[in-house]
Amino acid sequence: MANKDISILVVDDIENMRKLIASMLFKLKFTKIMMAENGRDAWNKMQNNEFDLVIADWNMPSMSGLDLLKAIRSDPKHATLPVLMVTAEAVKENIVAAAKHKVNGYIVKPFSPATLEAKINDILAKIGK
Repeated sequence: MANKDISILVVDDIENMRKLIASMLFKLKFTKIMMAENGRDAWNKMQNNEFDLVIADWNMPSMSGLDLLKAIRSDPKHATLPVLMVTAEAVKENIVAAAKHKVNGYIVKPFSPATLEAKINDILAKIGK
């Protein structure tokens, strides 16, 4: 069972999707949630806030989820931060690219709260949170 007191950053360029994911997280009893509208916005928020998990969309303008993942992994301050990638397409090349940059989990839209919870539990169990 995941620690519900973790801080989560939800990154998606579509406002309704950010709200949907945040709503699922609240229903799952996660309450420390911040939202960002793209990778660049997320990266800026990460400079001034501590997060325990990032849930990021793959396709976003300004800075994609993959580019955000690369930035996280290349920064010593954030390198071990768990990232759950969310995408509308289960494209093998994307999964391989995300894995190459040590993504912690991958989930395909649309997904249920139960699927989201299972992925978060799996990620946090692997890192001991």
